[in-house]
Amino acid sequence: MTERTNGYKSGSNLEKILRAGHFAVTGELGPPQSADGEEIRHKARLLKGVVDAVNITDNQTAIVRMSSIGSGVLAIDEGLEPIVQMTCRDRNRLAIQADLLGAYALGMRNLLCLTGDHQSFGNHPTAKNVHDLDSVQLVHMVKNMRDEACFQCGDAIKGTAPRMLIGAAVNPFADPFEFRPYRLAKKVAAGADFVQTQLIYDIPRFREYMAKVVDMGLHEKVYILAGVGPIKSSGAARYMRDKVPGMIVRDEYVERMNAVVADIPKEEKKARRDTWAQEGIQICVEQIQEIREIEGVAGVHIMAIEWEEAVRSIVEGTGLFPRPAVE
Repeated sequence: MTERTNGYKSGSNLEKILRAGHFAVTGELGPPQSADGEEIRHKARLLKGVVDAVNITDNQTAIVRMSSIGSGVLAIDEGLEPIVQMTCRDRNRLAIQADLLGAYALGMRNLLCLTGDHQSFGNHPTAKNVHDLDSVQLVHMVKNMRDEACFQCGDAIKGTAPRMLIGAAVNPFADPFEFRPYRLAKKVAAGADFVQTQLIYDIPRFREYMAKVVDMGLHEKVYILAGVGPIKSSGAARYMRDKVPGMIVRDEYVERMNAVVADIPKEEKKARRDTWAQEGIQICVEQIQEIREIEGVAGVHIMAIEWEEAVRSIVEGTGLFPRPAVE
């Protein structure tokens, strides 16, 4: 049995925004490494009305945190729509399907299907991963639960089926670069309704990727949200450029972050931090304005990791605030 959603797949605010043709804005909210629900509530209040929906991360960087579903309930209580992340790293197909039923019953209507960061990078490096499914199989399983009202084994769902808007992640920059649009095509074929990209700090390269995506007609089958994020410092820019696999950061961003503090003595740490913050936000605003002009992009996903305060300034700076109301 499926609930009526008036022609929508999930009836979520994010789905309505996208289907209405508005340029969508999503954000990110990282749960705490504790049972402190007030931290979720505080972050949710910062983002409410600024984004259309917010990703609730699932043990991001393989570090134990409050569950994405539990955090999502707290976000809903604050009037913020969650996009629950779920990784293949931590659960087998039984646990995933059970969690999806519970998440839907608790009000979740958006899901992001992920492989998950390898546990060796987190605070339990000897933990055993699961990977019963990969992210493409997860997308397909969730689609069948929603559209066919059946579990992965083929058994019928005995009652209400979880009707989620299904999301996936894509990296336009990983090698081999020429293969990335085909990787997106696999997730679209599996049933992804929207995708969010890796952080973009090479817009010419992303524009090249999107040209191929448009040539393949994929932008007509899935909503593509471009990943952006404010840079906190020149050190952060250098680290992403030199140390993060699968990410391309153009030298101009590193140089620009260096230049704005060139005349500020290193001992004036607060002045340097404030200057970096202003420049990082301005760069993000400029990126969004440029990305909006790229054919096939349906919105942006702002990843201001542990810097939720910056999101309003970014959205206001791009003229995307206030967010549209949809029924």
